[in-house]
Amino acid sequence: MSQQVRDNPAEHRYEMPIADGAIAAAYYRLDDGVVVLIHTEVPFELSGNGIGTRLALGVFEAIRQSGRRASVRCAFMANFVARHPEQRDVLAD
Repeated sequence: MSQQVRDNPAEHRYEMPIADGAIAAAYYRLDDGVVVLIHTEVPFELSGNGIGTRLALGVFEAIRQSGRRASVRCAFMANFVARHPEQRDVLAD
């Protein structure tokens, strides 16, 4: 499994390849330069394997490296930030 997360601006999502061509994805919209995280998807059959956590870590790191800020509107990402307060430096709100 790859842990590389990449931004796919054409699809408005961050993607992480996982297995057999499948991806985990965190969808977003841009609002005045803020990355608004709106939905996260991991294939159901791969749930519970830490893929969402690896995706979230990669997403927050990618946003951090881009110099942007994030706004969390996705329940998964909100729960992730609650469990990982070290990621709050990226939050715009």
